[in-house]
Amino acid sequence: MSDGKTGLQLRSLLKKSGELELSLVNIPTPEPAEDEVVVRVEATPINPSDLGLLIGPADMSTAVVSGSKDAPVITAKMPEAAVKMMGARLDQSLPVGNEGAGTVIKTGSSDAAKALMGKLVSVIGGAMYTQYRTVKARDVMPLPAGITAADGASWFVNPLTALGMTETMRRENHKALVHTAAASNLGQMLNKICIKDGIGLVNIVRSKEQADILHKIGAKHIVDSTAPTFMDDLTAALVETGATIAFDAIGGGKLAGQILTAMEIAANKTAKEYSRYGSNVFKQVYIYGSLNTGPTELSRAFGLTWSVGGWLLTPFLQKIGPADIGRLRQRVVSELKTTFASHYTQVVSLPEVLQMSNIAVYNKRATGEKFLINPNKG
Repeated sequence: MSDGKTGLQLRSLLKKSGELELSLVNIPTPEPAEDEVVVRVEATPINPSDLGLLIGPADMSTAVVSGSKDAPVITAKMPEAAVKMMGARLDQSLPVGNEGAGTVIKTGSSDAAKALMGKLVSVIGGAMYTQYRTVKARDVMPLPAGITAADGASWFVNPLTALGMTETMRRENHKALVHTAAASNLGQMLNKICIKDGIGLVNIVRSKEQADILHKIGAKHIVDSTAPTFMDDLTAALVETGATIAFDAIGGGKLAGQILTAMEIAANKTAKEYSRYGSNVFKQVYIYGSLNTGPTELSRAFGLTWSVGGWLLTPFLQKIGPADIGRLRQRVVSELKTTFASHYTQVVSLPEVLQMSNIAVYNKRATGEKFLINPNKG
């Protein structure tokens, strides 16, 4: 254990040459200002949103390893189109990691900061793939007794995204919702919220294994997009739940359009009269992920009362404001061991994050393969 004056941090650098470089740097820990604390980071998850910054669309089949075992350096080629899109980050060494948990080892002089000394806290604020992180006291949340750093590491991104979905549903006057890639860590949380809150949820999965994961936790409506009866199954689930809003993690391909089409068929099945412009039931698909990076294809067979847009957690939170954010955060903390429990398949150190064998696993973003980093492991 070092004294906390300096610590390792994981960096992602995209060079103008189109080469991605991942490395570890030793950086001084900034002294806390009066309203800040220093956290020794003990658990931080690898989320899809983190992989977007860490690796993105780089071609990892071109990856080359150099450096030493304790300080490996990975270089790989980034496709030309991606380099153009990422112009704003070229030649900047960027820290990674949205969220995490750890122990406060030093504080500034304010009462709010001093009250956190020695406490195990959850942190949001980026640059969490690091051994020591200096953050504002308001960006940490003390964890209740009996909760470990691993329990509290994924307290923000997935839980608040899942709660944000049901919150958006209510605010936009829908009564039930659809979720794709539904067996993910986030998808499992969303099911637990919906079961607890009595909300109809249609889960779209891509395999029997994924369906089995959801059946085990009590999910009611599960449809497999690879089944020949998919459109009929989806329509039946939509008729039963009345879902008219969907959150899509896939993004590319036909799925968003298929959901709107099935919503239209479901609406027409319960309509009182025929309209040649399509049903007047408003149908919304929000794309919040891009597991398929190809174009989104819409075959417009669903009238004119619909919308497809993007949905992202941070702008949503800015829109609802501090009081509602506080209410959602409180719910997460009180249900960390139940509704919002995350399961990890592996705990790795910072150097181990850069082992090719590990990258091959976590960069697949497969359901049920979630890595947790302990920057102070060993």
